[in-house]
Amino acid sequence: MSLPPVLVYRDTIVPRSEVAFMQRQYCGFTRSRPLWIGRRAGDAADPILFPLGPRPQGLFGGLFGGLLFKHAGMIANLEAFRALGAVAVHGQFGRGGALALPLAEQLGLPLVVTFHGGDAHKDSHWSRFALQRHRMRQLEAYASAFLCVSEGVRERLIARGVAPGKLQVLPIGVDIAPLPPRGSAGETILFVGRFVEMKGLDVLAATIRLLRERGVMVPVVLIGDGPGRAAVEASMAGMEGISFRGWQSQAQIRAAMAAARLVVIPSVVARSGEREGLPSVAVEAMSMAVPVVASSDAGTEGLMDGTNGVVVPTRDVGAFADAITGLFADSARALAIGLAGRRTIERDFDALAQSRKLESVLFAGDSHAF
Repeated sequence: MSLPPVLVYRDTIVPRSEVAFMQRQYCGFTRSRPLWIGRRAGDAADPILFPLGPRPQGLFGGLFGGLLFKHAGMIANLEAFRALGAVAVHGQFGRGGALALPLAEQLGLPLVVTFHGGDAHKDSHWSRFALQRHRMRQLEAYASAFLCVSEGVRERLIARGVAPGKLQVLPIGVDIAPLPPRGSAGETILFVGRFVEMKGLDVLAATIRLLRERGVMVPVVLIGDGPGRAAVEASMAGMEGISFRGWQSQAQIRAAMAAARLVVIPSVVARSGEREGLPSVAVEAMSMAVPVVASSDAGTEGLMDGTNGVVVPTRDVGAFADAITGLFADSARALAIGLAGRRTIERDFDALAQSRKLESVLFAGDSHAF
């Protein structure tokens, strides 16, 4: 017998930058299965990886119907959703929760919403006319739980006026594979992420420039893409040992991490207010015993404590350069920090365990189910 579905709402199913961490949230489900619903297919849409349910439509379908669904919560094909026999609705991001609210209400299903970071921090999500803000009081009244990927996200939502009673911190886990022998500490500096303002790539460029001025010529690998890529490439033009690899598969990213001395996360608070929730690259690197050097705005509070990773002041180029130089000068320390990070992930961020906690919340309709 097929397991009953949980309707997972992500308005765009799914951007390729989200594939890995979106999948991991459901890897430990034993009582239900994810069925993805949304209004459009993303650049990584894959019906095998992301089994799709009906698309929410307004009274007349098409563009007009989409507007009716978005702004009035009208769903013409409600019976198609009802026939699925779903047990709950899981809204991805605050805006996804706001869009999924009318569907959950009309189906009489519990609704749980996961906040990932930008949805808590970015000011545009809380502007006067933003759908997320417009429906927040209704969401608070109806939703069983708001799950936050980090304590920083929880604190920001409270500062936004969200009642703390339904807020629960539940980080997304990572697949913990057997740790291969790490006889050397790796030989590259690795960045993985979107090329957008909050990732702090201007800080990374300045840090690499300072390292080069100091005579530190270690290779730098950048994995990812985005609207800021051309500017980043221009800022690093003329520097030796820089490799831009674009988007990479999860296997390729793990291979790059295995070859890295460290992963750098120079994140900043963007002008829009957007900032990191909990960067999945930090958790992934630590799971592979690769040291992480992160800014104090990188969302790693509660994850890195100085012994299992290095945190430096945001935008402090000199501090970043010193931390990187130190880890290249002392391979034994780099290995020790990496192994301490691995122990943290084994204890607190196992994907199966975190996924099962999510499923328990969805079934219990209780933010304190774990």
